Amino acid sequence: MAPAAEMGFVIEGGKKLHGSVVTNRSKNGAVALLAASLLNKGTTTLKKVPNIEEVNRLVEVLESIGVKVERSDHALKITPPEKVSLDGLDTEAAIRTRSILMFIGPLIHQFKTFDLPQSGGCDFGNRTIRPHLWALERFGVSIEVRSDRFIVSHTKLLPATIVLQESSDTATENALFAAALIPGTSVIKYASANYQVQEVCAFLQQLGVTIEGFGTSTLTVTGVSNIDMDVECTIGEDPIDAMFFIAAAATTKSELTVKNAPIEFLEIELSILEKMGLIFTLSDAGVSENGVTKLVDIHIKPSELVAYPERIHPRPYPGLNIDNLPFFAVIATQADGDTLINDWVFEKRAIYYTELDNLGATTLLLDPHRIQITGPKKLRAADIVAPPALRPASILIIAMLAAEGTSILRNIYIVNRGYEALISRLTSIGAQISAL
Repeated sequence: MAPAAEMGFVIEGGKKLHGSVVTNRSKNGAVALLAASLLNKGTTTLKKVPNIEEVNRLVEVLESIGVKVERSDHALKITPPEKVSLDGLDTEAAIRTRSILMFIGPLIHQFKTFDLPQSGGCDFGNRTIRPHLWALERFGVSIEVRSDRFIVSHTKLLPATIVLQESSDTATENALFAAALIPGTSVIKYASANYQVQEVCAFLQQLGVTIEGFGTSTLTVTGVSNIDMDVECTIGEDPIDAMFFIAAAATTKSELTVKNAPIEFLEIELSILEKMGLIFTLSDAGVSENGVTKLVDIHIKPSELVAYPERIHPRPYPGLNIDNLPFFAVIATQADGDTLINDWVFEKRAIYYTELDNLGATTLLLDPHRIQITGPKKLRAADIVAPPALRPASILIIAMLAAEGTSILRNIYIVNRGYEALISRLTSIGAQISAL
């Protein structure tokens, strides 16, 4: 088999999708709980873990520092050693995922000083880690940022009140990991209340940590001195995975049911799509096994779309999810009029949306953050190298599904970071897609 960096998708586009697809489990929830497992001296069993490259890299890191990880289908049984050792840390795996940042919070409870490699993942331009630094320094942690690594140190950890200057998901999680094993009460203000943070809160409560304000922007955490228990936790459904298929149905004008979608993290997206003319109905599908995530089935009808009359932009939850914003770029190619998308969070992610031009879209990049997309356009097949960012790469797949003819998307490791079994799932709903 060719190396992952050389793999690709071959897509015969212009086909209508049909039937139903079940939402996969959360990438971001899984990686957060993998980091959180380092807080527990007992065995943590995570169920329904997506088989994706981001998870694989973190498992490699865990194993390299002495953690025993047993795989069984989509379950991971995680058992720490008596003492973690960072001497053999898998640097290559660590630098391929930005999620390694979330190891700082758990590891401060095991080491007074340690190094971690600088993280990678998607390439959006410079992504500040200052929210992590400023949050953790309130607990007494110092983080020196070098070109290739983080140097983390502290003398004594103390409970703290933190005001997050950015409602970052991962900075909130790192603050939670720090507070969890510091006896006393810590308060995290302007915290993210996004789906992965709620999963972390539910897991920490299983471990005996008291958290008030669950699902709000103020979290009051009563930490404990030790966690040593055998626990099981099931990963919740992924709103970004659900949005991929919602966007695919909207762009290809197909009738499709997206099952087990986590509705509380898709309501803004669906409200915008309703204003754009998307016809859909919702039916109750219960609650996920984690007891937190409310689920619905979304039945989408073929729809004639119009441009959204206001700019589409992300905000911290409960606003439009930053990871879901790119999907509106490909949907806009089929909407009548001009759609303005403001990707204000990242320095240059909007630039990647211009790749849609290679498939027949009409885009106008106004600056590194804003792009205007004019539709509707008849998309055409193309041979494209995937950009080094997960969601911009995934919208090219959707555009290729809508474009008549044979398209190729190359170098898809970045897609495999976040999506499991994409070929078989798309094939099951009528797409013609195969591995290159």
